[in-house]
Amino acid sequence: MVSAPTNEHYFLGIDGGGSKCKASIADASGRVLGSALAGPANPLHGVEQTLQSIESAARRALSDAGLPTETLGRLVAGAGLAGVNLPSLYRVITDWPHPFAALHLTTDLRIALLGAHQQDEGAVIVTGTGSCGYVRTAGVDHLLGGHGFPYGDQGSGAWMGLEAIKAVLLASDDLGPKTQLIESVAELLQARGLAIVERMSGKPSSDYARLAPLVFDAAEAGDPVALDILRSGARYISAMARKLLAYQPPRLSLIGGMAERLETWLDRDVAEQLSRPLGPPEAGALLFARQQNTLADTA
Repeated sequence: MVSAPTNEHYFLGIDGGGSKCKASIADASGRVLGSALAGPANPLHGVEQTLQSIESAARRALSDAGLPTETLGRLVAGAGLAGVNLPSLYRVITDWPHPFAALHLTTDLRIALLGAHQQDEGAVIVTGTGSCGYVRTAGVDHLLGGHGFPYGDQGSGAWMGLEAIKAVLLASDDLGPKTQLIESVAELLQARGLAIVERMSGKPSSDYARLAPLVFDAAEAGDPVALDILRSGARYISAMARKLLAYQPPRLSLIGGMAERLETWLDRDVAEQLSRPLGPPEAGALLFARQQNTLADTA
């Protein structure tokens, strides 16, 4: 166990999402000392769970860094959470009597941008379970998409999964073209026809996103139905990218669990303007914590 200097602050970066909470701890020089995971941290799906996950991830990251538990009170935290763009949720989180030296709160998109570009301006398109676009230039934010599944999130993993199920059901009734997705979906879900509806009814978007790799696999094998789904999603993401690029950000990055496989399907003019992300969202949360701490010190 490392003995932490009693007068030294450390920085905590929190990336809170619907499936997990990621935490990283860095020293004053920016050197990352430890990282950890905890449970879901999306306040839209439960505030108490979110607060528990944040504290649990922070404690685990301290352990990973070899720092004593009492260092928790010397952490300057930067947290990026989904849903805190809603004023009611923002107030609930900021009113939390947290155990840290300070807690600076922002959205998950803001820390994703900071992580991807290591600066406060740029654009990101998130393509994971859901999809959305975010750009910040001259201190002004613009958001595209992010309407949530099943109403929006075109080009996302959940959207692809739903489109695959629709295609399989049509094909099963001989009302749509045959597709290899019939067998791959049946194997994954252990269900066919109406049983698919019963199996997926009421399931969260993450369950639909599990089917997205099947769409990529089938499209890469030349399946026409899967190709139509993937091309439609890629057209939407390409159109979103052009909208974001119109704001003339210094960089645009594609991030999220679908990014690597989806990038090759984007329109060439868009793909050529993408920049590799420089870091993950939790690195952006650390940067945000440092920025806000500096502002507080100079206020």
